[in-house]
Amino acid sequence: MTDRRPPFAAVLLLHGGVETGLGPPPPGPLNVPAMRMRPFARAVSRATGDGAAGVLVRTVRYTRRGWNGPREDPLHDAVRALDTLLREAGEIPVVLVGHSMGARAALRAAGHPLVRGVVGLAPWCPADDPVVQLVARDVVLLHSTRDRITDPRASQIFTARARRSGARACLVAIRGSDHAMLRRAGTWHALTARITTGLLGLGPLPEEVAAALRLPPDAPAARGTLDVDRMGHIRPGDRRGRPPGPWCRGGGTGAPW
Repeated sequence: MTDRRPPFAAVLLLHGGVETGLGPPPPGPLNVPAMRMRPFARAVSRATGDGAAGVLVRTVRYTRRGWNGPREDPLHDAVRALDTLLREAGEIPVVLVGHSMGARAALRAAGHPLVRGVVGLAPWCPADDPVVQLVARDVVLLHSTRDRITDPRASQIFTARARRSGARACLVAIRGSDHAMLRRAGTWHALTARITTGLLGLGPLPEEVAAALRLPPDAPAARGTLDVDRMGHIRPGDRRGRPPGPWCRGGGTGAPW
């Protein structure tokens, strides 16, 4: 029998949703955005010892399907989940892992005292969303270069804004995938698990991510953007035979848009 210790750290997962939807999320398998996050939960759980190492992996439950403008319903759900965790486990470090609308909620909730970092998957990053809550937090965004639902360029701009506000932030561009993270799913799952454990101090971050998080606050957006196919930890078989592509206009380091 596995000896499970009280949690000394936690990972909270936040699934996607819709821009406007006041009804509750559908139950079980009908909640497709929640189902989409299950492989991420399994990957993170395996990487953190399936609970035996003292890392709690939990999914945030939403009261509403949508963001709903100024109501910001998923943000309040995330804060409530963090407050509950604080009462249950005390002041333990937390990494938030969110997809799309859930990533927006995670970024907005990152000012909570438990949060140490955010991993945003295909995040929804409106240009006027605040970044001051990200001071002293680690923020790693992952975005497909072919996403047609949320804008990878908005994520790139967001990381630069976050750095200027005192966050440690970077973006990893994933070629040839999609918003639902179905294409190259293994890359999404493995990279998310490795970054999450790295942010919790349970293992090394990918070297390229660690270097990007050390960039100075005034570093331009392109310098904080990585190409997953040029990162050394990716298995050769996952590169799908793609030759190195051009970087963004202006040269240097940036996304292959």
